[in-house]
Amino acid sequence: MSGQSGSFTDLRDRSVSGALMALVGIGAVWAGGLWFTVLVCALCGLMVWELTKMLDSAAPFGKAEGAGGTAAVALLVFWLQLSGGLLLGALALSALLFAWRFPKDRGIAAAYLALILFAGLGLIALRESFGWVWVLWLVLLVIGSDVAGYFAGRLLGGPKLWPRVSPKKTWSGTVAGWALAVVIGFAFMSALGVGIGLVLISVLVAMAGQAGDIAESAIKRYAGVKDSSNLIPGHGGVMDRFDAMIAAALMMLVLTETGLIALILI
Repeated sequence: MSGQSGSFTDLRDRSVSGALMALVGIGAVWAGGLWFTVLVCALCGLMVWELTKMLDSAAPFGKAEGAGGTAAVALLVFWLQLSGGLLLGALALSALLFAWRFPKDRGIAAAYLALILFAGLGLIALRESFGWVWVLWLVLLVIGSDVAGYFAGRLLGGPKLWPRVSPKKTWSGTVAGWALAVVIGFAFMSALGVGIGLVLISVLVAMAGQAGDIAESAIKRYAGVKDSSNLIPGHGGVMDRFDAMIAAALMMLVLTETGLIALILI
């Protein structure tokens, strides 16, 4: 294990920013309704802004900011006014239209914007349709998987998961995230009133979160940046903190919309 992989020099920053975001997030999740919807839309808008700056660093600040704000407002309006296939189609069209302004990176822009918008929709739908305990379960899965991977990777080290894209991630950390997802799944079975199938769903959601983390790392490496932005002082950007969350939320949206979650939880 290298000295760098065993370092905990960034733990204080991660803990402080994580605690502050947790306080805001828990309050919004508990309140639900418009409070939660506005928070999700704001986060989506900030992530779109960051994506714009990474893919087009020469874009004027106001232009990039406007793109993010437009996406956030669009998500809010679509959720309040549309439903079903019309809502999904509107979000997909938004992603395609936004990506058109990136001639060299339309595929990346369209894919990641779709991830952000559909994940936002997934979070709002999860809170409205399933309740705050399900959202708490999702948040704990993402945070727990990240924390388990952080400590296991630095304490155990071992082979790297994908060194070209994410040099710090190890297989030991990845498997530790899966293991903690199993524990969280068992712990929430009673609270959610479901069976053993929740354990499988927990692992799938944790895997999706890990994939989201790697996807954002790939975009940053492609763009040649260390962080998605400096919106969180000393600790990177919103995408850096919520890359795993949006992928996990998208997995939940897929599982619910396809009816797979009902089959697994039988």
